[in-house]
Amino acid sequence: MTTTATTTAEQLSATTLLRFATAGSVDDGKSTLVGRLLHDSKSVLTDQLEAVEAASLSRGHEGPDLALLTDGLRAEREQGITIDVAYRYFATPRRRFILADTPGHVQYTRNMVTGASTAELAVVLVDARNGVVEQTRRHAAVAALLRVPHVVLAVNKMDLVDYAEPVFAAIAEEFAACAAQLGIPEVTAVPVSALLGDNVVEPSARMDWYGGPTVLEHLETVQVTGAPDRLPARLPVQYVIRPQSAEHPDYRGYAGRIEAGSLHVGQEVRVLPSGRTSRIRGIDLLGRPVPRARAPLSVTVLLEDDLDIARGDLIAPAEAAPEPTQDVRATVCHLADRPLTPGRRVLLRHGTRTVQALVRSIDSRLTLDGLAHHPAPDGLTANDIGRVVLRTAEPLPLDAYADSRATGAFLLVDPADGTTLTAGMNDAPLAPAPAAGP
Repeated sequence: MTTTATTTAEQLSATTLLRFATAGSVDDGKSTLVGRLLHDSKSVLTDQLEAVEAASLSRGHEGPDLALLTDGLRAEREQGITIDVAYRYFATPRRRFILADTPGHVQYTRNMVTGASTAELAVVLVDARNGVVEQTRRHAAVAALLRVPHVVLAVNKMDLVDYAEPVFAAIAEEFAACAAQLGIPEVTAVPVSALLGDNVVEPSARMDWYGGPTVLEHLETVQVTGAPDRLPARLPVQYVIRPQSAEHPDYRGYAGRIEAGSLHVGQEVRVLPSGRTSRIRGIDLLGRPVPRARAPLSVTVLLEDDLDIARGDLIAPAEAAPEPTQDVRATVCHLADRPLTPGRRVLLRHGTRTVQALVRSIDSRLTLDGLAHHPAPDGLTANDIGRVVLRTAEPLPLDAYADSRATGAFLLVDPADGTTLTAGMNDAPLAPAPAAGP
């Protein structure tokens, strides 16, 4: 990663971090937009640019094909599409960024779930010639499902519609109606030409009717909310440390990454699912004791009492601990080729804990043409979004996904071969309400 010449280490340490994901239908120009963003913000190494220029020349292009900056797999470059999630790290003097470039093909929608699961903003591309299509609504639905707080609608290829303001306005209005129906809180629409660079990093003189921010300007200034350290503390235990050495004969520490909130010495905590309480006697960070630690640091916690704690348990503040449950109602996105059907036995992974579970029912499936729920389908196929009811063999301390994205999410896994089947969000209804009829 390179930064602009004016960006110093001190400036970077003072900037905030924004995680964002990109999504769009095939041939909407998503990889070109990402490449243009990296190129025009001077976040591309010289040798990378030279390699792209050479590859572009060998393919008969007159100039560098900026899509090659992100399409790294051989199959991606051969087919001109994005297949896997590509992560890129770059920075400007105002902010640091982690970008997840996700595929546009319907069969790779599952990859968008991966890329957007930790994103605070999603850039959804639309071809100005085609407008809002089913895959656009699918990407919007995934962003809503994952509670991504900010969405940018990039109406691309405006150069192919003569930079017409009515075309942009109609697409922005249609997408805004879809977003409102899904419950997306904020949408910013930007008309762009990724190929020519209009409104990506620099304002476009060819669209003087647009007075809003460029894509980069919005990324640099959007307010990042919902920081994990502001939530009630959650520490899933990954490992119990017991050296039993001459130097540490009685040391018993519970190691893990703080997923939300902060912990401090003397704090009363509850261990779940057992429900037993104790107080924090010490916190070790990088081998040294500290009085307090917050998300997303990895720490070792020592308690005043010797409790039966193992990997998979959760340490939380006694006054703000989640209530363990065996009945899980969730919105899910099915990722596997094999359908998810009622009565199927699966493994449920939540944090560091894995328990057996039964799919008791599939209450509804979301159709993306009219954004309506269809009750009680026979099952969910790959890329389907639906509502399910699960019964777990052991109680789980699940948060509501709307309250905590980290500790309200889970995965369903095939117990036979360990394949990830489904991504779930606990107690996360997706607007609109289920339809009355079949």
